[in-house]
Amino acid sequence: MRNDRRLTRRSLLQGAGAAIAATMLPTRVGIAGDPPSPVMTRLSTYMSEAQGRALPAQALEKAKHHILDTFAAMISGSELAPGRSAIQFARAYGGEKVSTIAASNILCGPIEAALANGVMAHADETDDSWPSGWHPGCNVVPATLATGEKFGITGAQFTRAVTLGYDIGARMLIALRPGVFNTHKSTHSIGGVFGSAAAAGCAANLNPQQMRWLLDYTAQQSSGIAAWDRDSDHIEKGFAFGGMPARSGVTSALLVHAGWTGVDDILSGDDNFLLANAPHGDANALIDKLGERYEIVRTSIKKWTVGTPIQAPLDALEIMLKKRPIEPDQVREVIVRMDPRTSVVNNREMPDVCIQHMLAVMLIDKTATFRSAHDKPRMQDPAILRHRAKVRLDPAAPPLLTIVLADGTRLSEDVKAVLGTAENPMTRDQVVAKARELMTPVLGASATAKLIERTLDLENVKSIRDLRPLLQK
Repeated sequence: MRNDRRLTRRSLLQGAGAAIAATMLPTRVGIAGDPPSPVMTRLSTYMSEAQGRALPAQALEKAKHHILDTFAAMISGSELAPGRSAIQFARAYGGEKVSTIAASNILCGPIEAALANGVMAHADETDDSWPSGWHPGCNVVPATLATGEKFGITGAQFTRAVTLGYDIGARMLIALRPGVFNTHKSTHSIGGVFGSAAAAGCAANLNPQQMRWLLDYTAQQSSGIAAWDRDSDHIEKGFAFGGMPARSGVTSALLVHAGWTGVDDILSGDDNFLLANAPHGDANALIDKLGERYEIVRTSIKKWTVGTPIQAPLDALEIMLKKRPIEPDQVREVIVRMDPRTSVVNNREMPDVCIQHMLAVMLIDKTATFRSAHDKPRMQDPAILRHRAKVRLDPAAPPLLTIVLADGTRLSEDVKAVLGTAENPMTRDQVVAKARELMTPVLGASATAKLIERTLDLENVKSIRDLRPLLQK
């Protein structure tokens, strides 16, 4: 049965005014029986073929870096409040014992595992970041792991599915510009759900028709309200960025794999996804340079386990401290080029997303570690508070970071390319060092070393299920 709006259309077309009314109605396209658009045909075919398509060497290497970085985020996040909540949920909810909950001894269904591991992966600010408003690893990797375990995929297919997820999630956000960016919606959740669904669909070996239905069910589940910014415990943020999109993406894949059908082209026709979110969006962006430009190569891995806007200032301060020793009491003022009115890291309640706090920590400790970035009681330390008060955000400051010493000396540092970005990528050794620091306290040195070794050799892993004993404790 048609909805009320379409019944109203029919009534308008009745009677003497039908001809006039008809000229006022939008043209109906994409009705049942119409073939999918060229964009949808190209996109769904590419997605279906991804499981058998070898990756270029650079994309494969980057995929392994991002998978390892996400595993480290999941495992270290398991001991933070959002991670503990996720494990508690998985333990209580149960489900079919198919998929791994990292840093635990729990097995459950793939949907629940994707949710729990996604929350753990974004239990803090350790995970990776795509340049324009999305954290891909915390949703794409858990979704691929959960679905991949269900179907017993190889390590090579796992890397291809993850890479596809980064590509589709990123391109969906590009296609939606500028519409979704001018609303109260969370781009992180939207990119995450489409990226997760694409990766899970690849792990489930869906054909092109099934991929079209997968995109349909994913569009119906696409959600995310930017109110996560008001979450002071990072639990809702972990759900919105990681757990929810991972869960929803796996749900789309499993529904279609189970035989569900849907709309053939959710990107065109009446009430399509683009019309609902960004009427001026560009569907062609979804297929732009598919197979040529790999978004995983453009995605950043964080050196510092803090919010993305704090990465560059910490880089600048580290460079400055290497050039000359600076004692905290020598510092009169710290000026950061940042707008306090729009910054999401300005005087927050959580240490890892508070720029003033993290700069004070680095002034005192000469570095910033995972432990110091999550030491919330230290936010009340009188020494930290004294140096934190010296930090001032100024959108007009010419260098990124300026330190004014007590004697009037001004030290300045600018960072053109933050370590870990596409312009200044971390080396394999640097990624491994970060992962080892995050995972060893949870898994132990031996298990951590084995997990790192297997992850960096994923293309030769016969079944992704082989990682289970290394991911759990």
